[in-house]
Amino acid sequence: MDVTETLLPGVGLRYDFTTESGRRIGIVAHRTGKFEVAVYSREDPDAVAGSVTLTEHEADLVAEILGATRIAERFADLTKEIPGLVSGQVEILPGSTFDGRTLGDSRCRTLTGASIVAVVQADGITASPAPGHELHGGDVLVVIGTEEGIRAVRALFAG
Repeated sequence: MDVTETLLPGVGLRYDFTTESGRRIGIVAHRTGKFEVAVYSREDPDAVAGSVTLTEHEADLVAEILGATRIAERFADLTKEIPGLVSGQVEILPGSTFDGRTLGDSRCRTLTGASIVAVVQADGITASPAPGHELHGGDVLVVIGTEEGIRAVRALFAG
C-alpha cells in the first residue's frame, strides 16, 4: 500500500492512502501534536466525507489499539518462521518483587536469554520498553525467546 506524504508548511505533515475497498484516507499530523483523520468522498476524491480531530493522547491510544494487534500478529508469524522461537505472556502479580521496580532491575534478558518486547498495562501498551520502564502488579509482559527462556522469565517474575 502506498502512502503519500505531503509537507504542509506551518501546519505539519499530511499522509494519504487508499484502502483495499477504495476509500481514500488522509491524516494530518499537526506540529501542535493534534491529528486530523479524514475520509474522502467516493464521488469526489478532493471532498471530505467525514473527519475527526484527535488530541495527541487520543492518537496515541488509537495507535496502541491498532499496534497491539499488529505486534501480536508479527510475533505469531515470526515464531512460525524460526524454529525454537516462541512467544509468551507473563503477568506481574501485585506484591511481586518487581511491582514498582524497573524492567532493568530484573536483568531479565541477561538472566534468561529471553526478551520482553512489550508491556501491556491498564492504560495501554508499551512496545520495546526501555530498561527504565516501571513495572506494576497486573502488567503483562510479552516475551519472545525459547520455551526454556520463557519458563525462566515466569520463574524470575514469580519470585
